[in-house]
Amino acid sequence: MHGIDSFVAVGDSFTEGLNDALPDGTFRGWADRLAGVLAAGRPEFKYANLAVRGKMLAEIIDEQLPIALETRPDLVTLCAGGNDIIVPGADVDAVAGSFEKAVAALRAAGITVVIFTGPDTKQMSVMNILRGKVGIYNAHLWAIAARHGAHVVDLWAMDALHDVRAWSDDRLHFTAEGHRRIALRTADVLGVPTEGDWQEPWPEMNEQHNWIELRRSDLAWTRVHLLPWIRRQLRGESMGDGLTPKRPALAPLVDAPETPRQVRGGRLVDASAVRRTGETR
Repeated sequence: MHGIDSFVAVGDSFTEGLNDALPDGTFRGWADRLAGVLAAGRPEFKYANLAVRGKMLAEIIDEQLPIALETRPDLVTLCAGGNDIIVPGADVDAVAGSFEKAVAALRAAGITVVIFTGPDTKQMSVMNILRGKVGIYNAHLWAIAARHGAHVVDLWAMDALHDVRAWSDDRLHFTAEGHRRIALRTADVLGVPTEGDWQEPWPEMNEQHNWIELRRSDLAWTRVHLLPWIRRQLRGESMGDGLTPKRPALAPLVDAPETPRQVRGGRLVDASAVRRTGETR
């Protein structure tokens, strides 16, 4: 047995599960998949997922971290800061400093913590301009993990994520198969046995994209994903505005919370359900 009886997932769209869509329009994602592995049919296992797309690090620290500290689960996964560092002019060192305080607080409470490096965007058209920032942030994350005894899931080093089929059309979120492999890798880091293999080779692809097709893809991505993101940034808006965490409190994995909740100031309050549809962080 792995000894993990409770798990709280904290973060943004990556942890919420975009774009691993379920038939009802909600998202599954690697965290839900990992919870299924950890539960392994045990009714006593409890899981909460507080992540909401679009959240900046400060919001995650203010709204989600207090809940995780109050409930004191056996495991907290924390992935945050990605939305901060992609903003032009962002101070990556300052973002890392805030992230470290969150990790330190969780570890001081005796909670096992797993954090995630950013993935390598080298082979991703347009998005590869963020590679330097992501690399610097990742270096900070490794140092933070070493100082505080946190586990690291190194997405940058996951060759399986270098395949285009691991990524959604928005070039920010993973496909269902990408999420599945991340869940398996996280279980591996925790020493939890699984039946799947995150390193399993992808099937051979017959399609070859030429230069013209790639440029057309870039133009479509800019129109559908990049420009709306820029407009939201200028307006101070987020794709997560008004949305609620999908699993706002620790509960048995088989039982979803009956009443939707809204996180405000680190506390849970009742709120009307909001249908989740979305495209970017």
